[in-house]
Amino acid sequence: MTHRASRRSFLKRSGATLAASTLAGTFFGCGPDQQASSSESTQKPEGSDAATPKLLYDISLGEYSLHRTIAKGEVDHLDFAKYTKDKFGIHAVEYWSGPFKGRVTDAAYVADLKKRAADNGVTNLLILVDGEGALGNPDDAKRKQAVENHYKWVEAAKELGCHSIRVNAISDGSYDEQMKLAADGLRQLSEFGAKHDINVIVENHGGLSSNGKWLAGVMKAVGLDNCGTLPDFGNFHDYDRYLGVTETMPFAKAVSAKSHEFDEAGNEVHTDYLKMMKIVTDAGYNGFVGIEYEGSKHSETDGILATKKLLESVREKLAKPA
Repeated sequence: MTHRASRRSFLKRSGATLAASTLAGTFFGCGPDQQASSSESTQKPEGSDAATPKLLYDISLGEYSLHRTIAKGEVDHLDFAKYTKDKFGIHAVEYWSGPFKGRVTDAAYVADLKKRAADNGVTNLLILVDGEGALGNPDDAKRKQAVENHYKWVEAAKELGCHSIRVNAISDGSYDEQMKLAADGLRQLSEFGAKHDINVIVENHGGLSSNGKWLAGVMKAVGLDNCGTLPDFGNFHDYDRYLGVTETMPFAKAVSAKSHEFDEAGNEVHTDYLKMMKIVTDAGYNGFVGIEYEGSKHSETDGILATKKLLESVREKLAKPA
């Protein structure tokens, strides 16, 4: 199914060289000399001065934003947290299942990943899990197997100190049938997650999950406190993205600030970030907003920095009295 293959197919194209990276940095005002000052003033690690006013929302980095860099061997998965802090001044991370390369059940490896994040004052938030089967599979046995395939990720998330794993609500059949099947699989997995104090959160990631009304209906059908959503700005396809985020924010336990391309003023060309983040904050959400740059026009570094700068600018605007 196309939505299941999106990250994998994008990864296969990662060999292309992005020649416009230096120019992009000039457009966004995100050159190397400006990285530290921009981040130091806005992102503080845990344990910072308690008297500092709480920000309207915090900023984290999704590992998939660096999938080309990781695929080329320029950043090791174990050093993702340190790289995020040093390169971008961000102190919270969202892992992706791909770079684990089968080592999610390796206790020593997971412990090392956890230690490296802690040593750098970086908070582990969640793991995006792909490729473990359809949680809404119409076949009962296959659906159960998909649920059980996710158990190891719940356990790893718990060990890392994350609050959630992100999953896909993949199913087949009619609108109502898929809602019932997805809810069943998610309920089973969420019951296991509850035993480990881990949330199971669903991203709008293709198929009916990119229909905000359908996904909200699935959440209501599951009816468990630790089952929620991860609204992604850019994965609604033909569905109105602002409506979709509005419909799924009541169940949100994380938010993904998807970005693809920026204009010379630093605005994302597909999403009005000021409008979108007002929807997010008006819903009462003030947690982490994860950067997920998925474009090709700008380098991954420039895309991440441009998204960060835009989120900071929007945060300042939203914090000002009307």
